[in-house]
Amino acid sequence: MAAACWAISFPAQKAARFHFIGQQGCWLFSPAKEWIELSVGDALLIPRSDEHVLASAPGVPPVPIGRYTIEPVCENIYDVSNGCDSRKTLLFCGSMHFNLDGSHPLLEMMPDLMQAHELMANAPGIQHLLDAMAGEVTMDRVGSGGILARLADVLAATIIRSWVENGCGDASGWIAAVRNPDVGKVLAAIHLWPEGDWTVEALARMMGASRSAFAQRFATVVGETPAKYVLRVRMHQARQWLGRDGMRVSVAASRLGYDSEASFSPAFKRVMGVAPSHFRRTGGEQSD
Repeated sequence: MAAACWAISFPAQKAARFHFIGQQGCWLFSPAKEWIELSVGDALLIPRSDEHVLASAPGVPPVPIGRYTIEPVCENIYDVSNGCDSRKTLLFCGSMHFNLDGSHPLLEMMPDLMQAHELMANAPGIQHLLDAMAGEVTMDRVGSGGILARLADVLAATIIRSWVENGCGDASGWIAAVRNPDVGKVLAAIHLWPEGDWTVEALARMMGASRSAFAQRFATVVGETPAKYVLRVRMHQARQWLGRDGMRVSVAASRLGYDSEASFSPAFKRVMGVAPSHFRRTGGEQSD
């Protein structure tokens, strides 16, 4: 909860951030450096969690979230206050970890900001979820922390699904690709099985088109060639194997169909910017 005159700055982080407005409206200084007014019942998701500010009004000097007073309310739920006794705004702010890093091709295609107010007409359940979350906080019942966490998961997923299905905003990039039934089917197959033998010919057969027609359609919708997209997805999968699972480079190379570690490593470095051995040493962390 934040008092009447306030501004909270949220630094960039790896996990996605979501904010739900429970009581009183506020303003967002977006990753695009624009002020956007948020109303009661609004919700937003910032997939790549770029730096942004939530404020009672534009122009209020922002204070980093770490400098606010944070008091536990219940399990994993905290009351954030700047010490004022003024009428408060009820905000739900949290983080969401995707099983992908922010530079993954799928997340790169997602918009910088997803807002719920454009989706309310087609997704009335969003408001009910927000009301339920507000009720769990104000009633302070046993198990509220776990219920709030699950409601937040459902709400964030509902925002993403509604955005995709209803095509709010610019229907390009990720939205256009997923909404396109032919290309969307191909993308789903690539992400489901990155180590598959995804030649352009095989993907064209899946879409039921000639090689040239498929390549042109894919590039138009996705913004890059099928071969380049498959390579990026596969190298990001290799990054997870190496950093998260501790897989040997030679094993990752073999699983992705490379004849040797020597042929795999240059391709990995070309996409990821560092040698595959780097991610084994650092547990998946990218060097600055």
